Amino acid sequence: MIRHLVLFKLNDGVGRDEPRVIAGAQAFRELDGLVPELEFWECGWNITDRPIAYDFAINSAVADGDALTRYIEHPAHQAAAGQWREFATWVIADYEF
Repeated sequence: MIRHLVLFKLNDGVGRDEPRVIAGAQAFRELDGLVPELEFWECGWNITDRPIAYDFAINSAVADGDALTRYIEHPAHQAAAGQWREFATWVIADYEF
């Protein structure tokens, strides 16, 4: 299994309450059950306010590297990630467990 973690940081001046941000978060929530490769899926807003904190997180798992590639290339994932490119940056970590 591969754990796929993503941490998003909203760009300066962008708020969680903006319609485009709300739509972006909803697009990621909707991936649960939509992308067959996802064995585990959760996402949500950070609840702490610390200088080093990121704003939004995805914690997911897939069976193997091929499944990870299919997930990343899935049109629904590409569409959701495309929305976030307009207002955030992110870091990822993929590891086997």
